[in-house]
Amino acid sequence: MRSGTLQLAALPPLSLYVHLPWCLKKCPYCDFNSHEVSGEMPEQRYIDALIADLEASLPLIWGRAVHSIFIGGGTPSLFSPQAIDRLLADIRARLRLDADCEITLEANPGTFEKDRFRAFRCAGVTRLSIGVQSFDDHHLKALGRVHDGAQAIAAVEEAAQAFDTFNLDIMYALPGQTLLSLEQDMRQALALQPPHISIYHLTIEPNTYFAKFPPVILEEDMAYAMLDQITEMTEGAGLQRYEVSAYAKPGHRCFHNLNYWQFGDYLGIGAGAHSKLSFAHRVIRQVRYREPKLYMEHALAGDAVTQESEVSRADLPFEFMLNALRLKDGFKLQDFVEKTGLPFTAIQAGLEEAERKGLIERDFVRVKPTERGFDFLNDLQQLFLAD
Repeated sequence: MRSGTLQLAALPPLSLYVHLPWCLKKCPYCDFNSHEVSGEMPEQRYIDALIADLEASLPLIWGRAVHSIFIGGGTPSLFSPQAIDRLLADIRARLRLDADCEITLEANPGTFEKDRFRAFRCAGVTRLSIGVQSFDDHHLKALGRVHDGAQAIAAVEEAAQAFDTFNLDIMYALPGQTLLSLEQDMRQALALQPPHISIYHLTIEPNTYFAKFPPVILEEDMAYAMLDQITEMTEGAGLQRYEVSAYAKPGHRCFHNLNYWQFGDYLGIGAGAHSKLSFAHRVIRQVRYREPKLYMEHALAGDAVTQESEVSRADLPFEFMLNALRLKDGFKLQDFVEKTGLPFTAIQAGLEEAERKGLIERDFVRVKPTERGFDFLNDLQQLFLAD
């Protein structure tokens, strides 16, 4: 409650992110904090560390309800259903969860056996996010995935039986991919009737295997044509694009990700996890220790945070717009005021420039990106960078 540079009238919704960092194999395009399993995973010790981390963080979020939990990785489905059950029970014992709290678990085909997804459902998970990436064996091999197309189909069918809602991750602009092979991939994905699909353009990230040994990347025009095809096919199947990379049937939007994009708060626990937390007079960011062994040692000693900083007034407009402009419906000006504690005049010059370039449309209540703004999102977001 100490004095600061902001004046927030109310705190935004709060989510919890839990990072489980292990994978069977590191994918060549992946720049997430993930580590290949060698030997036995320290399931129980890691969950002990997560709960110690959570307990040390409780004073920062005291009395606040949690609206969503996202268990990401790595490959969280490598953890046993019993471990996930224990994790969620320990979280419930310490936090006030909304009655309809969305609890998502990331899972990969090739890391489950029959009824494993159902066991996660019984543990309290309400939504599965399945990292399919492609159903084409050739592309899966090029992406370094541990599953094949048949396993991907089996995983999605199992998820559809066990869960009321789930998500598929699909990648496009893959090396050697054509419009025809993308169409076949999307036809297979949509035939499984997923209520939500997340679509990602393959990008070459620094410090990845692909950065050292880059594959041949498709031309930008082809990638745009693929995205147009994806949008057309998903809309034909009743999924609406509500965010740059997310398509959903009515009632199946991912609340956890929406909270990120709407500049909500999130506490991140686990190796390398990030947090963004609001207080009456400031917004802070935190980062946990990245290496799992180091994280466990520090978390169990009550000292999991390696970096903490306050978001400056000058940076808040860009941080807000970086997220909010990803949404098809954009944001209300009032939300900007409430979540940053700044007057909307702080973004006035950027809005005028964006409107002049045809990147947004707005009225006195709402701002949203145009089709052109969606296509040139980076250019649009950069208009709000602090000088």
